[in-house]
Amino acid sequence: MAAAAGYPQATYPSAPYPSPHPAPPAPTPGFNIYSSSPGAGQLVQPQVPPQAFGDPPAQHPHSAITPYLPVSTGIPLGLEYLAQIDQVLIQQKVEMVEAFIGFEGANKYELRDGLGRRLFEAEEQSDCCTRNCCGSLRRLRLSVAEPGGRPVLRLLRPLKCASCWCPCCLQELEVQCPPGTTIGHVVQTWHPFTPKFSVQDANKQTVLRVLGPCCVFRCGGDVNFEVKTSDESRGVGRISKQWGGLLKEVFTDTDTFGIQFPIDLDVKMKAVLLGACFLIDYMFFEKAGHTGQRSTVLSS
Repeated sequence: MAAAAGYPQATYPSAPYPSPHPAPPAPTPGFNIYSSSPGAGQLVQPQVPPQAFGDPPAQHPHSAITPYLPVSTGIPLGLEYLAQIDQVLIQQKVEMVEAFIGFEGANKYELRDGLGRRLFEAEEQSDCCTRNCCGSLRRLRLSVAEPGGRPVLRLLRPLKCASCWCPCCLQELEVQCPPGTTIGHVVQTWHPFTPKFSVQDANKQTVLRVLGPCCVFRCGGDVNFEVKTSDESRGVGRISKQWGGLLKEVFTDTDTFGIQFPIDLDVKMKAVLLGACFLIDYMFFEKAGHTGQRSTVLSS
């Protein structure tokens, strides 16, 4: 249509007006989501959902993603379930060769919780000559692993004296978790009549005491080792050697132990108490060398 007479013709800028829907920014590294708008298959940044006035600030959509591996809370790897229980049953496996001909083999154990669920398996690592010549005094290493085979604990016992008349070189055991990192020690405390042990942390500070009876053999009954506070003022747990029957007690050294401790006890100290139980087993309920006799309190 021609312009009206006397009125100039309107002119328009050659450049187009800006679009009311700007193009989305280029995607940045990280998580992205797909959307059908503004273009099918185009990547856009995740949007924070709208919130009403007075609501707390909304979180980013990906800030609540939980990592697959649990966040460490100071519990050594492999001891997570041990932190949730208050008793452990340790049962030594029967070795048929040892039972029939008296040849001392490497000890093997199963560790279960109070409901019978298997927690760990322990296996002694020592040579044949040491086992049959040194007997219950032997130097050894116990490897404690999960049922799947992953190592959890390593218990190291050096060769030490075993006489109550020699208090300068008493029994001890080092507990490592994971293997190579020391978390505690079990050290025998000298006493002329009763077995006593100090349960120590990695800095060799005494945390608990273990006190046993003067006689560790009781026909038809359990033998109890009381776990007490460092000042021995009150009891907090118990290590019990359970009676296995006359034939089993006389002809084998296959033993069963029960350990009770507070459920809120430091999980590292729970692991050290497991080491104390193994040390007690070797000191008092293993055959003493070539004589085929078990240790006594006076000989340990």
